[in-house]
Amino acid sequence: MTDSRDRAWLAAMVFAVLLAQVLLYPGVDRLVGALGATTDLDASMWFLAAEFAAFVAFAGVWGAASDRAGRRTPFIAAGALGGSAGYLALALLPGFTALSFESVLVVRAAQGAATIGAFSLAMTMLMDLEGGHGRNMAAAGAAIGGGTALGAPLGGQLYEVGPFVPLYLASALLAAVAVLALAVDDRAPAGDRDSIARAVANLRGTPTLAVPYAFGFLDRLTAGFFALVGTLYFRSAFELGPGATGLMLALFFAPFALLQYPMGILSDRVGRTAPIVAGSACYGLVVIGVGRAPTVELAGLGMLAVGILGALMSPATMALVSDLADERERGVAMAGFNIFGSLGFLAGVVVGGGVASAYGYPEAFLVAGGLEILVAAATLPVFLRLDIGRTATFAE
Repeated sequence: MTDSRDRAWLAAMVFAVLLAQVLLYPGVDRLVGALGATTDLDASMWFLAAEFAAFVAFAGVWGAASDRAGRRTPFIAAGALGGSAGYLALALLPGFTALSFESVLVVRAAQGAATIGAFSLAMTMLMDLEGGHGRNMAAAGAAIGGGTALGAPLGGQLYEVGPFVPLYLASALLAAVAVLALAVDDRAPAGDRDSIARAVANLRGTPTLAVPYAFGFLDRLTAGFFALVGTLYFRSAFELGPGATGLMLALFFAPFALLQYPMGILSDRVGRTAPIVAGSACYGLVVIGVGRAPTVELAGLGMLAVGILGALMSPATMALVSDLADERERGVAMAGFNIFGSLGFLAGVVVGGGVASAYGYPEAFLVAGGLEILVAAATLPVFLRLDIGRTATFAE
């Protein structure tokens, strides 16, 4: 029962972090305008990129420090409090001082550097639990999907009240995560006396982790793409407001959330290969189709299909990290997964935004979907050679 309780608390923490993050997406162009930006697409792109660049830079620091200390909860609480302060600063500072938009981006990066500690280590604590890696990672995936599914429509409605309202709620959510962290049993393995650099070097002895990292990169690339390009595309192509745009994003995130847990259990039973291969085979094609949809109804159906395919792939990909990583290096292993995921999100924002700005939205969708197909095709032969059928998960 303790594992089940902690699994629920940890999933709630992951849910809250993602809810806070996604609240900002549906009206990000309005938010950056209120923060002093003079453009929509470019400023929105850099505002989202600043957070994920910080994720990339600091995820490994948090994970390695946690592995060395043999503790998770103090680091989660510290990261959550820092993230809460960062969101609150973004909402309050413009009212007290005339910040340049470049200074806003610095605050945004600091908020991201703190937030990734709470997010990555909460997921690592799920890895520390017994009960099957697929089940534990499905709980994480369901929390991620649930936070994003609720965050998109809720954020759209909050923007209708005011551009800073999502920031206030995001700050409160991260403060709640800091409190929740104290209610969970810390099951981290005993601390490693080696240096942080040695922990990272030891991880290099498991090069097969590059496989789930690559798929994590792809999954988050399309998430970043939809957060920026998809949002602005729906707003301009179909003349949707923030509220309706949030509902369009929810068509992706709702099935992504609801199907995570059963798909994770399925991956424990049938292995990781089939869910990932089947999902990636169609994922990129559907993304391209969304950008070619002539009506908002067809675009919505495409978003629904992307969500279903994402739910098939995501828990199996995260569980593969648990399958391959040594238990004493799980913090670094999950940090690596989140680093590659954050790089993917960053690529989705920067590459997608750049292509959309230079060539238009349909071409941006083609590039995003095409990258998904090309990288998946290049990675699948390596993936299929992995001997993952012998992991403890499948033997139970």
